[in-house]
Amino acid sequence: MKKTNLGSVCRRHISTNANVATFFNRYLDKSDVFSWNSIIADLARSGDSVEALRAFSSMRKLSLKPNRSTFPCTVKSCSSLSDLISGKQTHQQALVFGYETDLFVSSALIDMYSKCGQLADARKLFDQIPQKNVVSWTSMIIGYVQNDLPHQAILLFKELLAGQAEELVFLDSVAMVSVLSACSRVSGKTLTQGLHGFVTKRGFDEDIGVANTLIDAYAKCGEVDFSRKIFNVMPQKDIISWNSMIAVYAQHGLSAQAMEIFRSLAWDREVDYNAVTLSAVLLACAHSGALQSGKCIHDQVLKMNLEDNVYVGTSMIDMYCKCGRLRMARNAFNRMKEKNVKSWSALIAGYGMHGRAREALQVFYEMVSAGVKPNYITFVSVLAACSHAGLLDEGWYWFKAMEPRFCIQPGVEHYACMVDLLGRAGFLAKAYYLLKEMKVKPDFVIWGSLLAACRMHKNVELGEISASHLFELDPTNCGYYVLLSNIYADAGRWEDVEKMRILMQNRGLSKPPGFSLLELKGRVHVFLVGDREHPQHEKIYAYLEELSIKLQIAGYVPNTTADLHDVEDEEKGLALRVHSEKLAVAFGVMNSVPGSTIQVIKNLRICRDCHTTIKLIAKIVNREIVVRDAKRFHHFKDGLCSCGDYW
Repeated sequence: MKKTNLGSVCRRHISTNANVATFFNRYLDKSDVFSWNSIIADLARSGDSVEALRAFSSMRKLSLKPNRSTFPCTVKSCSSLSDLISGKQTHQQALVFGYETDLFVSSALIDMYSKCGQLADARKLFDQIPQKNVVSWTSMIIGYVQNDLPHQAILLFKELLAGQAEELVFLDSVAMVSVLSACSRVSGKTLTQGLHGFVTKRGFDEDIGVANTLIDAYAKCGEVDFSRKIFNVMPQKDIISWNSMIAVYAQHGLSAQAMEIFRSLAWDREVDYNAVTLSAVLLACAHSGALQSGKCIHDQVLKMNLEDNVYVGTSMIDMYCKCGRLRMARNAFNRMKEKNVKSWSALIAGYGMHGRAREALQVFYEMVSAGVKPNYITFVSVLAACSHAGLLDEGWYWFKAMEPRFCIQPGVEHYACMVDLLGRAGFLAKAYYLLKEMKVKPDFVIWGSLLAACRMHKNVELGEISASHLFELDPTNCGYYVLLSNIYADAGRWEDVEKMRILMQNRGLSKPPGFSLLELKGRVHVFLVGDREHPQHEKIYAYLEELSIKLQIAGYVPNTTADLHDVEDEEKGLALRVHSEKLAVAFGVMNSVPGSTIQVIKNLRICRDCHTTIKLIAKIVNREIVVRDAKRFHHFKDGLCSCGDYW
């Protein structure tokens, strides 16, 4: 029987559901192992892993003896399906025919065991290879990275460096990408810089894959400027390069820089942006509260027919929630044909951060009814929603139901929500008891929640206990020192306030400046405490003076207890007038259309005086004013706030 050019025939005739037997009967010599190898390889490469395994099974039923070319693609198909049983059977076949120690077969088996989560078997096989090559080493390193064991991956690379010189000669960019991926998960600056030097010396720094991974590795250890330098010197950039840089800036809250990179990409005629790009840009808009920019990206999503993309859709939900537009977020959610657990969790979190816990719980009930299993993050969103609204009974119920009903063991984030919920409700002793009974060690988030509750309820003793733990766990965070100082100030213990000030000074700590953002006509305006840099600062202060008269008529009295310093109330009142959110609100009222909503983002928690003031301003100017602080959203309207003064 005349043999056929298999590659061209496969491309013309094999579909994802091809009947291999019919195909062979019509075109191929079934007695030829090379024909079988070709069909297995083509099916594996095209993603038809099930058909590839059926082809291998059909070949073995004909008692044909496989060769070294048969096994790599067969094993690859097992890997793609995470089919450990078939993988072990194929391994046994390779052993029977003497190919277990073949470098390509053994590397494929290492990859298969790694993807099936069997690291011990993968390492055992790796150690049995008498003469390893770069593929063997890379397969094992990638296996460790895929199973979230980056330290073992780096140790193995160090073992490679200490080994045979000839193995180092054949190091390639794939190996370096795998090592840098491990490095990015360790988040070590010194290690990243060392590997950067190594790849530069080896000439891999101009490889796009290596450079892209370096961008991520530097970003993971907080060195965003280094990531940008890598990006800037890349001789060529692909879409992954652009997406990585945009995502790095967005994830670090540097929204303006993320938008700058996106605009550069939009002007680049060689690379087209995609769904991943738009998801990253939407994250940047969410962080900065840039609603108009977010709407522009939404327009691009519609033009590219990406509204049904589950990742883009979820990013839009998150963006609209964080820009204070819950109705738009819900509309985006409703239009999604496919929703995953992240989509549901994003909407639950959105309702929660706006203080609409009942709606958040209703979405959660809908999610469970739809057959979508909630995950770890979902319950963080549910419990946070309960905490924001003070739903103590509901919070306790779902916290207790996590493990028995959904097989999710509560973690530090869930305990932090419960400590916050109990603490803010005034059950400080119960919150402290829950903290002490935790199966895992409390982190700074949990102790921070308890300290904040102590400030709210003026509990000095428990506040000091919380602060002592925080000073050990997170000694450079000056926020905890400020909170304890506030607790002392509320108690009139000014000597202790002074001690805290001296302690902060001795440790080189300073309170981060408060600032507020407001987007107007596509431009984001930034206001600092006592800001005199804004072009309209004179008009803003003059308008605040006008408002202060109306505020006094409305019954406003400055809440001077929020200030730390032991000075006269009149001086405190003057200082409170220049808080950044008040400046932003005044600017917004002055420069926006009457009746329109004003939205402000504050980097710190809004103080009680500003909260009271903005409630009254919203009533005086007949506007809705939305403030997103570090904890939640506040919707001010008609002299009231959506939080019900509970935050």
